[in-house]
Amino acid sequence: MWRYVIKRLFTTIVVILVAAILIFTIMNVVPGDPAAALLGSDATYEEILAKRELMGLSGPFLVRLARYLYNFFIKWDFGNSWFYETPIMNEVFTRIPRTIVISFSHLVMSVCVGLPVGILAAMKRGKWQDRGVLSLAMLFQSIPGFWLAMEMIVLFSVNLGWLPASGIGSWKNYVMPILAGVLGGWCGTARQARQSMLEVMRDDYITTARAKGVAENKVITHHMLPNALMPVITSIGGQVGTLVAGSLFMERTFSIPGVGIYMLNGINNRDYPVVEAVTIFMAGINALAMLLTDLAYGFVDPRIKAQYISSTNKGRRPKKNHVEE
Repeated sequence: MWRYVIKRLFTTIVVILVAAILIFTIMNVVPGDPAAALLGSDATYEEILAKRELMGLSGPFLVRLARYLYNFFIKWDFGNSWFYETPIMNEVFTRIPRTIVISFSHLVMSVCVGLPVGILAAMKRGKWQDRGVLSLAMLFQSIPGFWLAMEMIVLFSVNLGWLPASGIGSWKNYVMPILAGVLGGWCGTARQARQSMLEVMRDDYITTARAKGVAENKVITHHMLPNALMPVITSIGGQVGTLVAGSLFMERTFSIPGVGIYMLNGINNRDYPVVEAVTIFMAGINALAMLLTDLAYGFVDPRIKAQYISSTNKGRRPKKNHVEE
């Protein structure tokens, strides 16, 4: 199992490296001159050339790429922002906890709400509980996120005065961004859990367990749920990258200085080092999420864990038995 984890970690590093090469290449083929954009229309040609030299935009592409990869992965130097002229590493590590708090709180709460609600809907198929869950899920998924966030600001901040409308002064500032995401986020998990449970309920081993007189609660927790969780885990793993990237909307609506706003400002200001650094961080989070998803498969289903172990033992030679004559 550990060999599989090490192998996947190596694959994760390769994915991040490829993402760094791609984003650096894309930033260098985008039309326009960042130096000219920063200096303005009144800058002379000599001033633009000097600014390009200062920004590290002069020289062959492969040399600049090698220097960038060396600084990023060996020296852990992300460089300075062209627009703000501040170290990118300090900004990223200051802002990313705020983004993670919003994104992963949203994810955890969506799972904690959506999973049991989806299981309830499947076990009460066709009844009012099932219809109620499906109706609420369709309703909240149909509501635009920006409209819901703005309405929450009007209700809880302007009218009632319970929560602050923006900023990061205390834990209260995070309540509405997380709640606005959870209200629409639990719907996908609930519908996926319901569909998976309904598919598992038709399997023969469930009928056999019930025929043997196994208690219904044990049938659900020991037989249905482990198999029904596989598609749900896949869905949750795929949501991690979307949540981190989608945190930009909540950060902008509630004026939270996270990495999403930082990247948006970098795009608007043609601040390529900022865009490159944040993109690589998001690629790393996505790759780690996929690794944790694969490991969760083995935790939920022992058969997959056995496949992991057998795949790591495949290359080993059997030990010879030395028999003394």
